[in-house]
Amino acid sequence: MEIIKTEIPGLLIFKPKVFEDERGYFFESYNEKTLTDQGIQIQFVQDNQSKSSFGVIRGLHYQLAPYSQTKLIMVLEGEILDVAVDIRKKSPTFGKWYSHKLSAENKKQMLVPAGFAHGFSVLSKIAVVFYKCDKFFHSESERGIMYNDPELSIDWEIEPEKAIISAKDKRNPFMKEAEMNFYL
Repeated sequence: MEIIKTEIPGLLIFKPKVFEDERGYFFESYNEKTLTDQGIQIQFVQDNQSKSSFGVIRGLHYQLAPYSQTKLIMVLEGEILDVAVDIRKKSPTFGKWYSHKLSAENKKQMLVPAGFAHGFSVLSKIAVVFYKCDKFFHSESERGIMYNDPELSIDWEIEPEKAIISAKDKRNPFMKEAEMNFYL
């Protein structure tokens, strides 16, 4: 597995080594030893899966510390634009966002550390997204940031009139008003 660093420290892309032949393909989607050998220490405790249609934007979501989650995101069917925003207040990249296309075809994964808000937009007819979390869901610490915050100016690659947003996500505050307790 190739581990690709992004311009935001801690935010990583995993590109698996895929073995293909006439029968199909095989790859390791997760190997604890591979990550440990790279100095990445994570113990995942929960797996989540979602299915969404074209135009759905989910996010931006996070949980306050000490319940904040590191997530390893991959796509089982379709394609998404995966987005992470650094909300670690003393980080030199605080308020910066990064996006990467994840798909069933490219088999890439994004590791989103605790201290980031996370979301994605669905670019294909449907997308099945699978992700591992290192902490359990904790509803009392769940928070969000408005997906279309003008200060972030995230390009979700979805025309605004085609965006499908949950009622809950439409109520998220802008980043400057959002509660966050992450520091480096």
